[in-house]
Amino acid sequence: MTLRTFLAQLIAFLSIAVAVPASAGTHEAVQTTWRLLDYIAVDYTEAVSGGEVTNELEYAEMQEFSASVVERTSALPANSAQAQLIADARALVRLISAKAEPAVVARHARGLASELITAYPVPLAPEAVPDLARGAALYARNCASCHGESGGGAGPAAEGLDPPPIAFDDVARARERSAFALYQVIGQGLEGTAMPGFSDLPAEDRWSLAYYSGSIAFPEVERGRRIWNDEPAIRARIPDLAALSGLTPAALGEAIGTERADAVMAYLRTHPEAVAIDTTGSLALARERLQQSLAAYEAGNKTEARELALSAYLDGFEPLEAVLSTRDADLLASVEIGMAELRAAISRGDPVAAVAEKVNALDVLFYRAEAVLAPDNASAMSAFLGAFAILLREGLEALLIVIAMIAFLRKAERTEVMPFVHSGWLLALAAGALTWVVATYLIGVSGAGRELVEGFGSIFAALVLLSIGIWMHGKSQAGEWQRYIQKTMRHALSRRSAWFLFGLAFLVVYREVFETILFFAALWTQGHTDAILAGAASAIVLLALIAWAMLRYSHRLPIGAFFAYSSVLIGFLAVVLAGKGISGLQEAGLLGITPLPNLPRIPILGITPALEPVAAQIFMLALIALGYWRNKMKGMQSGLRKPVDSARGAEKQYDR
Repeated sequence: MTLRTFLAQLIAFLSIAVAVPASAGTHEAVQTTWRLLDYIAVDYTEAVSGGEVTNELEYAEMQEFSASVVERTSALPANSAQAQLIADARALVRLISAKAEPAVVARHARGLASELITAYPVPLAPEAVPDLARGAALYARNCASCHGESGGGAGPAAEGLDPPPIAFDDVARARERSAFALYQVIGQGLEGTAMPGFSDLPAEDRWSLAYYSGSIAFPEVERGRRIWNDEPAIRARIPDLAALSGLTPAALGEAIGTERADAVMAYLRTHPEAVAIDTTGSLALARERLQQSLAAYEAGNKTEARELALSAYLDGFEPLEAVLSTRDADLLASVEIGMAELRAAISRGDPVAAVAEKVNALDVLFYRAEAVLAPDNASAMSAFLGAFAILLREGLEALLIVIAMIAFLRKAERTEVMPFVHSGWLLALAAGALTWVVATYLIGVSGAGRELVEGFGSIFAALVLLSIGIWMHGKSQAGEWQRYIQKTMRHALSRRSAWFLFGLAFLVVYREVFETILFFAALWTQGHTDAILAGAASAIVLLALIAWAMLRYSHRLPIGAFFAYSSVLIGFLAVVLAGKGISGLQEAGLLGITPLPNLPRIPILGITPALEPVAAQIFMLALIALGYWRNKMKGMQSGLRKPVDSARGAEKQYDR
């Protein structure tokens, strides 16, 4: 069958423009006639080859079925198309009598079937997505006895049947069958064979059985999944269940190649939900901005192209990032790397073809993301895990820093400053919620604005933590803490220091709160609110347990060990925040980006597959190492001076 014939058939299947009303009896007659034509198109090749009859029984069956088509078309209700249908049916009889080539007969039979459906429309697609598990159970109960458990046509009841049952695992013949054809045979049976009709089964069961039996001959499901996900042109060719149900693998093979068509049909017949996924508008803005970016780049406007590509990520994709991260973290990482590589390609001035290739690759990733984000894929468990992971991830960094400050104040016996720390993080919670309300209902806050807040906030916090970590490490050296206590024992921490701790507590919490609320807002739209609340509550309980354990354990630590461990924790957080800060400024478009595609993304460590944030983390590690080394040197020098100071004190005592 040519592509032109296939398209004509598909259009005919979907068209109702010239339809005439049909009664239930007419529907049944049309379905039976269509089924006979489909059978002739598939099986005539078994009867004739090279103008000679190769199987007398099959050839006699073809003659009988073609004559029945003439009878049945003549008996249909009269309309403007009936005369032509009868003429074409008689022409089919003449072709079979003349032992025409199978390709010619098949083309004529399918063309006649298309004309029949155009003139007398019948339902061609299931109303709901077929259930393959239900189809498998129905096959085992109703079909396996004749067609065999594996579909080979050699079941225990097949012996002596003439003609023998269809072998569903016969790839050559399976390529010629649509799911609709199988549905018709299941419902009506097949005249001249032992195949009974199962009209007592509900329509949804017959469709499930049709899709299951039609999948038996095609095992390459995973290959088909990859082709379907990676090639938008194929998805456009099969937009819905109606198109899929009326399509034969052979017809698809003429357009994309037989092997690839077999694989795609293997996937779609086992996963018909793939063409029924509701992805309306989920990433529509991201797609639109990407196409606008490519158009601007083709027009020579590199700056506008870069801004539009950035907006595609920040305004179109990032709001859904939290939900995607809980369902497919690897896919999220692929999208983020793809977006970074696109911006880098635009900044470098790569050829238009190279930029277009990256845009097309992102379109494929967006399709996969839409499939993952589809409401049908939402579950109570995914909502629970999403809420739990988001709150735990975003809250842990802030918690560690605030708890470290509280533990320090307790160790230093400066609890009078504690209200400043508590006021800082409590105010940050309120300010984060207020910012979200203002940004959502009063003024627009762009994705770039959000990333700038997080980027600059992270860098500032990293620098503050760097100084605190080095200071704490210094106090962990032998004797340093005692000298510090002796110096400050009678003096409370200054109000300047108290406000400094207030500011740090506010900053590290605020930078997490706003983003956490945005993530939860996106998660909330997926439904399962009880599961989301349960996940958030579980994360809060775990964070509270971590806080309790840290405070309890730190209280028991010797003062030197406390400062040593705290300095390591603070230093680690400074490195993490340095990477996140630079990454945030890159996502806001303030800094350029040099992708490192082979580097894994590890959010908990602040590692992003790009040169700039990695370099910032290495630089921060070097500063920490330098600070710790200087502390060690000072400690050694202090130890050398101590005997001298003791000797001088003894001399003074002797002089007295």
